[in-house]
Amino acid sequence: MKHELRTVLFDLDGTLADTAPDLAYALNAVLQEQNRPALPYERIRPAVSHGASALIRLGFSIEPGDANFEPLRLRLLDIYEQHLADQTALFPGVPELLTQIEQRGMNWGVITNKPAWLTEPLLDKLGLTQRAACIVSGDTTTRRKPDPEPMLYACNKSGSTVQQCVYIGDAERDIEAGKRAGMKTLVALFGYIAEGDTPHAWGADGMIDTPQDVLDWMDNHA
Repeated sequence: MKHELRTVLFDLDGTLADTAPDLAYALNAVLQEQNRPALPYERIRPAVSHGASALIRLGFSIEPGDANFEPLRLRLLDIYEQHLADQTALFPGVPELLTQIEQRGMNWGVITNKPAWLTEPLLDKLGLTQRAACIVSGDTTTRRKPDPEPMLYACNKSGSTVQQCVYIGDAERDIEAGKRAGMKTLVALFGYIAEGDTPHAWGADGMIDTPQDVLDWMDNHA
């Protein structure tokens, strides 16, 4: 039986929005507070999809068990909250993609591991809150990606079955979560993919080089 796609679900950081400039600013601000040199943007960008903990690991070469880890992570988030959308913008092509999804009579939503206290104001600033069929943050459900729970919650909120959904992300956990939930998955190759990542081995249903490729993929596979 052919299942018509009805809902397009997006990861936030590195898929829907280019948040790396503001997160890089926050990490470098914490480094400078600790009298450490700032890191080049090119080193920080690939770590952004993995959240604040990954940024602290990168900047300070310490692990979560370290006594300084949590205070540094919280400080990074505090600075980031104050600069949430200074330089953040939707990736080129995303505004047009969202409009075309809506024009097709479909809906779309966001599933991110970012906590709601950052996700919701950011989507407000980007003018997307009222348009999204669902916004699922890292603390909306009991478990986060790569667990399928947030994916299933998003399907329910958007009024679609898993077979009617496609999830787009730029990290292996995104594809794993979508696959475990039973939905189609696409890798956003324009996102925060590190040099050592192997997206072709993640088992997604497709790869997209630009947001517009989502429509082409849907036309050929949906």
